Amino acid sequence: MSNSLLSFGHGYSAQALAAALIPHGWQITGTTRSADKALAIRTTGATPLIWPPNSEGCAQALAEATHLLISAAPTASGDPVLALLRDQITRIAPRLKWVGYLSTTAVYGDHGGDWVDETTPPNPASDRGQRRVDAEAAWAAIPDLPLHIFRLAGIYGPGRGPFAKLRAGTARRIIKPNQVFSRIHVADIAQVLEALVHLSRALAIPVDYRKHGARRGRGFDGAFRRAPQKISGRGSL
Repeated sequence: MSNSLLSFGHGYSAQALAAALIPHGWQITGTTRSADKALAIRTTGATPLIWPPNSEGCAQALAEATHLLISAAPTASGDPVLALLRDQITRIAPRLKWVGYLSTTAVYGDHGGDWVDETTPPNPASDRGQRRVDAEAAWAAIPDLPLHIFRLAGIYGPGRGPFAKLRAGTARRIIKPNQVFSRIHVADIAQVLEALVHLSRALAIPVDYRKHGARRGRGFDGAFRRAPQKISGRGSL
């Protein structure tokens, strides 16, 4: 059986992984709620699936899938994929080769600038972080699921960096005493996922972030210094 990835919430990071896998013969199916985004997904070589899918399209995608990637964020009602497909995914769990869940370092809460890693107990300080903790637990509760959880820091990359925000007029320098943050480039996410997608056994939770934290706004400092004068939007909060 050829490798077939079913990507729930086929957005920025998932599309970066798909771009790395498609040249190696992978079949990629990605969900989206937008017809316009579905057309864009198709141009990348992946097959779009409008969410929520009809029963026929959903059954076919799950039947063909050897790997799952979940990028869709949980809501106040819980994980949207499990809300619709928990029973179906539970049935196919033993035959799946790999399941990746893209979570967030928000599950750790505020550690006052100290380091965290996969052994740090979750202690979310926001509703968003708590929803991720609950979603992680819900996926981990499915028996025989070869689950890999990736707790990602703030994602940047083409179209998502400080220069892009400067050009769009949406750049903000958020300056708060003693606040630091971590970032990860989308290409690094794709590289990690591609390296681990062939590892079928469940994996200890990786925490993906840059080695060194930085003060919020530091990235924009460099962008402001290098930006043409015609780019406006400099400010502080």
